[in-house]
Amino acid sequence: MRTYLLQRILQAIPILIGISIISFVIIQLPPGDYLTTYVNNLRSQGDMISDEEVKALEQQYGLDSPVYVQYWKWVSNFMRGNMGQSFYWNKPVRDLIGERIALSIVVALFSLILTYAIAIPVGLYSATRQYTLTDHILTILAFIGVGLPSFLVALVLMYYGMRYFGLNAGGLFSAEYLNAPWSFGRVVDLLKHMWLPALIIGISGTAGTIRVMRATTLDELSRPYVEAARARGLDEATTVLRYPARVALNPIMSTIGWQLPAIVSGETIVSLVLGLPTCGPLLYTALITQDMYLAASFIMILSALTVIGTLISDLLLMWIDPRIRFGELQ
Repeated sequence: MRTYLLQRILQAIPILIGISIISFVIIQLPPGDYLTTYVNNLRSQGDMISDEEVKALEQQYGLDSPVYVQYWKWVSNFMRGNMGQSFYWNKPVRDLIGERIALSIVVALFSLILTYAIAIPVGLYSATRQYTLTDHILTILAFIGVGLPSFLVALVLMYYGMRYFGLNAGGLFSAEYLNAPWSFGRVVDLLKHMWLPALIIGISGTAGTIRVMRATTLDELSRPYVEAARARGLDEATTVLRYPARVALNPIMSTIGWQLPAIVSGETIVSLVLGLPTCGPLLYTALITQDMYLAASFIMILSALTVIGTLISDLLLMWIDPRIRFGELQ
């Protein structure tokens, strides 16, 4: 187990290095840079800026250096915890994304827990009652959930919550805790506001996971070992939960690697609608304004989440499925 874990960590290092290079190159592909956009905006507003001032700004931000020099400066500083300076916000990147990335991860984890807590038992229940009225109803609801845009759900809930219940569905904190330092009261207030964003973001994931759980469980229920277990006199609940349900979890557990970063980066529109202080809106602004250090830092963090999530998926698969554990030990 320790050897396997060490191997996966060592494999992650070159992957992250390659992702950092590709990400930085992709960010540099659009014509111009932040400074060009900034100068053009100033001139379009009638503000005069000389070529000498532009040169000074290029030297200040290191934009006069070749791309590989800019990359090396950024990645070496990133390894020391210095993520560079945001051009657009004129603040250190670390200060901008510190609390936002933490809140995004919390929202993602709550969404993931809510998704699995609903989807796994519902999918299992639907599979064990195939083609019944309940199964048809759950299937219809799952298809609706897959096709329903999350931002539309957010708008509907905000409208009805405000009109009929007087509830403000936006944000993660009440007004008195919005800019307050962290305390027990602020954590409690965060938990009170967390359920709605987690529910909205997790709706499509829940619907899709129900379909996966139902399909994989049905596939396992037709296996000979299930019939053999029934023939030995095991009751239906034990037969389903001890064997088919555990194996059916494999494709669900294997998706954690991309679920975490997908939720963090995919909740942008929902965050804009609900006014959530998460990474999505900040990443969107960074990409639009070509704020390369801020955008590259976000991409690196999301890539690290993918690698960590994949490692967690592999460990969970080893724990759930003895066949994988046996194969790894061999």
